[in-house]
Amino acid sequence: MSVYRFKSRETGDLVMLAQHGQRLLEILGKDPSGPGVIQPREMGAAVQAIRTAVAQDEARSKQDDDPQDETSAADTVSLRMRSAPLIEMLQRCEQAGVDIVWGV
Repeated sequence: MSVYRFKSRETGDLVMLAQHGQRLLEILGKDPSGPGVIQPREMGAAVQAIRTAVAQDEARSKQDDDPQDETSAADTVSLRMRSAPLIEMLQRCEQAGVDIVWGV
């Protein structure tokens, strides 16, 4: 799969490159190898899992910062930025009581 397409009846489709979609699904404890679903009752915990992973990622990045490293933080897209659209989708779908599916 070269991209993940997350779909719901509440929002437009959310498309992510495979490596980023796979990482987020793994954070959520979902199998990224095939189709799947996130039900409304799981969405609050999913948002919390992503936020926890973001905090851990940012703490790790601060420890790894090398002032002589020529790769600027502005040149990379953080997990916080990559996950923001999915968090918004999860929150809207939880409020509406609709599933999010992918790979179907």
